[in-house]
Amino acid sequence: MQQAGIKSLRVLCTGGSGFIGVHLCHSLIEQGFSLINFDKNQPKNDEHLCFWHNGDILDAGSTTRIFSEFQPTHVIHLAARTVLEGKSLDDFRDNTDGTANVLAAIKSCNSVSKVIITSTQHVFKPGPNLPKSDDDFDPYGLYGESKVITEKLTRAAALNACWTIIRPTNIWGPWHPQYPRGLWNLMRKGFYFHPKHDPVVRSYGYVKNVVWQIERIFQAPADSVNQRMYYVGEKPINQSDWVRAFSIAISGKPAYLLPKNIIYVLALIGDVAAMFGIKFPMYSDRYRNLTTTNPVPMEPIFDQFGSPPYSMEEGIRETVEWYRSQI
Repeated sequence: MQQAGIKSLRVLCTGGSGFIGVHLCHSLIEQGFSLINFDKNQPKNDEHLCFWHNGDILDAGSTTRIFSEFQPTHVIHLAARTVLEGKSLDDFRDNTDGTANVLAAIKSCNSVSKVIITSTQHVFKPGPNLPKSDDDFDPYGLYGESKVITEKLTRAAALNACWTIIRPTNIWGPWHPQYPRGLWNLMRKGFYFHPKHDPVVRSYGYVKNVVWQIERIFQAPADSVNQRMYYVGEKPINQSDWVRAFSIAISGKPAYLLPKNIIYVLALIGDVAAMFGIKFPMYSDRYRNLTTTNPVPMEPIFDQFGSPPYSMEEGIRETVEWYRSQI
């Protein structure tokens, strides 16, 4: 970020105890920004405790109150329920009602000059087709549907501040909430297998590169990012390249390769096993995830801000070092 007037910038981060949040807060703290992490969960990093304000965005009163007391100049809204599982939209009220409360608090606070609202790539289903515009939606599941509401609420809020929507892609790195006990654990134990001749293309993102992109948006002239939407992450790559690099870094050897039809049969077996409460490393949702191409248009953020600083190899090295410290 720009260093001029750094002590006058006051950043309020909702959800700063989460995966992206813990990395963003760490970067902002290191740079000397005045910061509040407004989150109902305690930070994963104990060094961040003094910046944490225990609060829930579903509580409209306390959300408005922290804005009034802190008078932030910059707001990054990360707080959300990010799991794909849910029975109804009520399970994702953090993303709908919670976002509405955050937007109302921003409108009530004249100090705010820049806002970033976090959505997801899942507002458009995985597949070869790309959205035709920023408001072309075809959500994947209830989580994606709830984030469509997040985006629509933002656009309808008539904020006085400069606002930007970001859609994280498949973000990975230290503190990831699922990979350590899922994918990386299977790789370490030698239980992970991958489709042969994998043609799948995906957009991944090392979390520190996403933090870098968030900071570039905050740093940019307001008129260049106002009312814009950016996917955040890295340029699409072959899924097999990412999987191979991680497997070698974790286990010392590439992942096992199986024909796609065998993995499909294993997924069906996993579905049956799940009906009896038995965990199995493959099931239909994971199979679809493995075999569905999901590139997204990353050109806008790369064209405007350039390439982020971390290579895939650097990110994997740091991530695996952290992962090994946790097992």
